[in-house]
Amino acid sequence: MSVTVWTNHALRPGARELFYDSLARLGCRVVQSQQSSASVLTEGQTDSSLAEADIAYGQPNPADVVANPRLRWVAISTAGYTRYDQAEFRKAMRARGTMVTNASGVFAGPCAEHALAMMMSFTRELPIYVRNMTGAHEWNYGPGRYSIETLTGKTVVVLGYGTIGQRLAELLAPFRCRVIGVRRTPRADENEDAVELVTPAEMPDHLALADHVVNVLPDGVSTQRFCNAAFFAQMRRGAYFYNIGRGATVDQDALVAALTSGQVGGAYLDALDPEPLPPEHPLWTAPNCQITPHLAGGHQGQDESLVRHFTDNLGRYLKREPLHDQII
Repeated sequence: MSVTVWTNHALRPGARELFYDSLARLGCRVVQSQQSSASVLTEGQTDSSLAEADIAYGQPNPADVVANPRLRWVAISTAGYTRYDQAEFRKAMRARGTMVTNASGVFAGPCAEHALAMMMSFTRELPIYVRNMTGAHEWNYGPGRYSIETLTGKTVVVLGYGTIGQRLAELLAPFRCRVIGVRRTPRADENEDAVELVTPAEMPDHLALADHVVNVLPDGVSTQRFCNAAFFAQMRRGAYFYNIGRGATVDQDALVAALTSGQVGGAYLDALDPEPLPPEHPLWTAPNCQITPHLAGGHQGQDESLVRHFTDNLGRYLKREPLHDQII
């Protein structure tokens, strides 16, 4: 089956050759958009050349996708898919049988490792000693020796328990942590011995027990400012908060207030609102707040991993096999 693949992802050298060689071996024609971007996070611009395609890969403009009934599969090059998670878009895709996938399988591992690194950093009080290297150079042996903690046996609540949360739970297994995953609709077949799944309605009682709260929520109508003043008040005082989901899911003013009062013991944020975060934003100077600039999913060879994820799915598509990471 010969198909045309349209893409607006301007891949890095090495990944670009892998992409074109792989599609050539599969007998596919490629249409490279003139509006291509090197960032998978950049919203796609409208492009009339999408009309030639059977498959769209990258960040196609949602209105263009709806307007082109020839499309049989839309492969989104990010884990997040907020701009496509609209009722009208979903209805249009289902009506004509167009499949939509994301790239959560590519980013789950790096995001989970980033979350674990954040948790270990706070647990072992590393930010204090990093600052000390460029500050007073104090030999803080006495107080530090007995204030530092371990991760072993701690309770971790994961908001938005999906592929990233599942991988984080695997990484936490050697630490014998109690992992509680919060999902809108937990399914019985997802329950694992090592993970407890609860609904948002059941969440407050579990928040009060948590040592670490990891937010992996996507942006959406039901999740915007989900982590608000009431949410932080429900957390155990002094617990740590992490955001590797989306910035819009957190009321950042409420978080600054919770950090200032000590209700939240520390925050490690990889997703902010807006991005880039302005230099004068109070989160930069909030007590015990650490920030990385949306790096959690990044890794060397990211583009090659994205290409392999897509071409593996493309092989499955051509064989009429189920696709990985299908969201519609």
